[in-house]
Amino acid sequence: MDGNLNQTGIPVSPSLSAITPNPADPGKKISKKRLLRISVLCIVVAMAISVIAKLLVMLINMVTNLSFFGSINPSFLNPSGNHLGVWVIFIPVIGGIAVGLMALYGSKAIRGHGIPEAMEQILTNQSRIKPSITLLKPISSAIAIGTGGPFGAEGPIIATGGALGSTLGQLFKITSNERKVVLAAGATAGMSAIFGTPIASVFLAIELLLFEFSPRSILPVALACITGAAGHHLLFGVGPVFPMADLEIPSNGALAIYSTLGLVVGFLSLGITRFVYVMEDLFEKIPVHWMWWPAIGGLAVGVIGYFVPQTLGVGYNNITSVLSGSVALLVVLRLFFFKFLSWAIALGSGTSGGTLAPLLTIGGAAGSVIGIVIINVFPNSGINIPMCALIGMSALFAGASRAYLTSITFALEATGQFHALLPLLGGCTAAYLVSFFLMENTIMTEKIARKGVTAPDSFEPDILSKLIVKDVITADMNILDADMEIKMVREELKSQNKKDLYYLAVDKDCNYIGIISLADINKHDVNPEDKLNTILRTTKLYITYNDSLQKAIALMATEGVEAVPVVASNKVIGLLNYKDMMDAYKFYRQENERADRQISFHKQRLKILARSRKLFKPAHKY
Repeated sequence: MDGNLNQTGIPVSPSLSAITPNPADPGKKISKKRLLRISVLCIVVAMAISVIAKLLVMLINMVTNLSFFGSINPSFLNPSGNHLGVWVIFIPVIGGIAVGLMALYGSKAIRGHGIPEAMEQILTNQSRIKPSITLLKPISSAIAIGTGGPFGAEGPIIATGGALGSTLGQLFKITSNERKVVLAAGATAGMSAIFGTPIASVFLAIELLLFEFSPRSILPVALACITGAAGHHLLFGVGPVFPMADLEIPSNGALAIYSTLGLVVGFLSLGITRFVYVMEDLFEKIPVHWMWWPAIGGLAVGVIGYFVPQTLGVGYNNITSVLSGSVALLVVLRLFFFKFLSWAIALGSGTSGGTLAPLLTIGGAAGSVIGIVIINVFPNSGINIPMCALIGMSALFAGASRAYLTSITFALEATGQFHALLPLLGGCTAAYLVSFFLMENTIMTEKIARKGVTAPDSFEPDILSKLIVKDVITADMNILDADMEIKMVREELKSQNKKDLYYLAVDKDCNYIGIISLADINKHDVNPEDKLNTILRTTKLYITYNDSLQKAIALMATEGVEAVPVVASNKVIGLLNYKDMMDAYKFYRQENERADRQISFHKQRLKILARSRKLFKPAHKY
C-alpha cells in the first residue's frame, strides 16, 4: 500500500461477495415464509374464537335465563321482561360475588373490559397473557352479564381472543412482534365474529393494539377478521347486526347539523370517560377487600335495574330500538341516563364486561335526544332521528376511545347504511377533535397511563427507514493496513491528528478484513509490537450505498459493533458509525419540525442534508 492512511477507492477481490454475503434477499424469503406461517396461525385462532364467540353468547343467554326466568335455555330472552319484583336487585349482587371470587382465586386479570388489559400486555410484557384468561374471562363475563351486568359480549370475546392468540404465540417459537400480531388477530377476529364487521375490526387492531401499519401485521389480522366474519355468517346469520330503515343522503344543511351533533357528543364523551374513572377511584377508597367491589357495583346495577329494567343485560335490542327512531323522548332519556349510571358504577367496581355496547347505547340515546330537540325547534332542518342516533352512537365511541376509523366503519358495517358515510365522517371528526384537544387519555388508555404505560399516538414510519446510507456517508474514509504494528498505527494517528472512533482494516491486497476502534488501538494492555490484525473486530455483514439507516443499525445490533462497512460496485467505499446516524436523525427531525416557506427544487432532500455539515455530503455517485 502507498502509505498507511489512504482515502476512498479500495479495490475488493471477487471473493468479497462470498465471504460477506448481503443478507437482504435471503431475509426477504425468510420473512415471507414466516408471514405465511403467522397468517395460517391467525386463521386457526380466528376459527377457534368464532366458535368460542357462539358458545359465549349461548352461555350468557343460559345464565340470563337461569337468573331471571329459572330456566336453562340458550336462546335470548330479554331480562327486562322478568317478574322477580324486588328480588331482581340481588341477582347482580350474586353475579358480582361470583366474579370477585374468580378474580381472587383464579386471576385478577379478568377484571375490566379487556382492551386496556390487552394493550398493557402488548406494551409491557411482550404480548404474553396468562393462558388461564382464555377460560376465566368468558366464564366470568357470562356470569357478570347474565346476572344483569350492563355490558356487551364484545369486550369479553376481544379479551378471550387476545388471550387465545397470545397463548398459542407462547407455545410456538415466534418473536414478540409476531406474538403481538397473533394476539391482535385473535382479539379482532372475536369482534368480527360477534358483529360481522371485519373492516372495523382491522381498524380496531391498527388503532388500539398493533400501533403500526405494515404488511407483516395487517395481512394476518385481515385474514383473521375475514375468518371471524365468515364465522359470524355461519353461526349467527347474515345481515347487519343492527338493522334499520334505509337512510337518505343528507343535504348540506343537514350535514352541518350532524357535524355539530358530533361536536356536542364529543364533549359528552369527555364527561363520560372522566366519570368512569371517578367511580373507579371511589371504589379504591372503599375500606373493604377489592373482591367485594363487583358485588357492591352489582347492588347498584340491581337497584337501577329494578326501576329501569331496560338497563339490565347486554342491551343490543336497545341499540336497535334507538336506531329505529320510534322510541319516545322520555324512554330514551331514561335509557341514556340510567344505562350510563349503571354501566359506569359496574365498570368502576372492576367486574368483567365490555365497553362497546354500553357506549353505543348511550351514544345512540344521546344522539336521538339531541335530534328530537332540534326537530322540535327547527322543523325544517332536514335531519331525521335514526341518522342522529347513528351519529351519536358512533361519535361517542370515537370521542371516548379515539378509535376514529373504527367508529366510522363499525357504524357502516353494523347497520349497512352506507349513505350515512358523510354524516358519520363529520360527526366522528368533530368528536375526535374535542377528545384530542381536551382529553389527555382515553377510556382505553387511562387505566394503563395510571400505571406509567404510554400508548403510541401516531403511526409515522421510522425516520431511519427513510434515510439512505448515500445521504449520510462521509467522503473521508480512514484505511489501516492490518499488517502494521500497533505502535506504528499509534504514531501515524498522532502525527495526522486523527481522532475518528473507527477505521477500516484491509490486507496487503486491499481486501476488507474488519473494523478497528480507536479505543482498541490505544489500550494499555495491548502489545505495541503486535500487528493490527490481532485486535480487529471482524463482521460478515455489510451495507450497500442504497440501504436504509434502519438496516444499518439492525446490523450493528446483530454484530455487536458500532460501525459497519459500506460496499458499492464491488468496492468498500466507506464506514458508517452510530454517530453519523444519530446526527442524521437529529438533523432530519429538526428539518421536519421547522416551519418555513420554501419552494421545492431538484434533489431537495440531499441538499437539505448537506446543509448540516460535511458528514452529510455523499461520498460517490453510482
